[in-house]
Formats: sequence, C-alpha cells, structure tokens
Amino acid sequence: MAYCQNPAAMKCLLVDDHALVRDALALLIALQHPDVDLRHAGRLREARAVLQAEPDVDLVLLDLALPDSAGLATLLALREAAPDARTVVLSADDRPETVLAAIDAGAAGFIPKATESRLLREALATVLRGGVYVPALALDAHPAPPGQPASTEHLGLTLRQIEVLRMLIDGRSNKLIARELDLAPSTVKTHLEAIFQRLQVNSRTQAVVAAARLGLRL
Repeated sequence: MAYCQNPAAMKCLLVDDHALVRDALALLIALQHPDVDLRHAGRLREARAVLQAEPDVDLVLLDLALPDSAGLATLLALREAAPDARTVVLSADDRPETVLAAIDAGAAGFIPKATESRLLREALATVLRGGVYVPALALDAHPAPPGQPASTEHLGLTLRQIEVLRMLIDGRSNKLIARELDLAPSTVKTHLEAIFQRLQVNSRTQAVVAAARLGLRL
C-alpha cells in the first residue's frame, strides 16, 4: 500500500483523453515536481493496461469523461483495477454534488480543471505531497460542524486509528481495512466510530472533506 509523503518516491498515472491537457499537466508536474515518475493514458483501457503492467503506481489523476467510459463508472473501474493506488479526480464539472459523489465512490480528492492556474498548482502540489484536496465550493457545501478540530494535532487519534483513517480516505471498505491491517471487522468498526466522533462527522464522505479541511497528509 502506498502512502507517499515524498513526491520523489511517487509513481503517478495521468488519465485524460485530451492530449493538450495531458501535456500541460505533465509539463507543470515536471517543472514543479521533477522527481515524480509520470505515466500517461488517454483511454480507460490504456490506463488499465498501465496499471496491470505497473501495479506499484501510487497515484492516479483521473478525468471522469473518457472516450470509452464516463462518469463515476470510470472512477469505479479504475478503483477496481488499482485498489492500492490513491485516485484523485480531475474534472471540468466541479459542482458540489459531483465532487461529493466522486468522494463517496472512493476518490481521495477532486481537482477542478477550470480552477485558476495558481490554485491548480496548489491542488496538484497538495495531492503529490500525499494530501487531500477538495475544492472550496464542496467544502462550503459541507461546512465544518461546531466542535470539529481545527488541526490534525488536536484530533487525538491513536496510530492505528490514523492508519484506518488513511485507508478510509483511500476508499477502502471495512472488509479490506480489516484484511490489510489484520484486524477483526468489529475492531475496524470501533476505530471508525472513534474517528467519526473526533472529526464530528457521520460518513466516509464527510471524513474525506474534513481531512481536506484539516490538511491531513497520507
């Protein structure tokens, strides 16, 4: 499982059918994060082939609208092909309902294509450092509840709970978390209840949004 806090150790797959977009993002990543090992794909089938050949890909930057797949089905297909990679959505559709639906389907963040260049650079830098990026409109649609910690230092989570939270953000099911951490399903449930209580949230999607708001690193 890949939780990369150092972009130098990161292998990334960029999936977008627009060659100009791929080239522009690749150039931006090369200039600002020259040690990132970047792969490209313009179709879902191409992305699957890359992931099959290179299962050690850490991060997938995924456009949901591809010629051979569209919408959340694209995200679900990539999550199935690369369950150990973080998948961050790139999309021109940044409506809060689209962002939250992607996160609910297992995305570990969402970067709007239409954002201004400065914010795009910041968003890419955040996810390449292992952070969680969610656009401001989606954060506004999910305001922080009273009592939510203002920073990760105030969460008070155990090391095991932090591991569970990281896997939750990565879109892992309770069953997969239990298997990968060698825990009983009931123990995973107990950890999640404690995490939700600390974050003052009630769902996985709200937990990812809270992680973005707190600047949590994976």
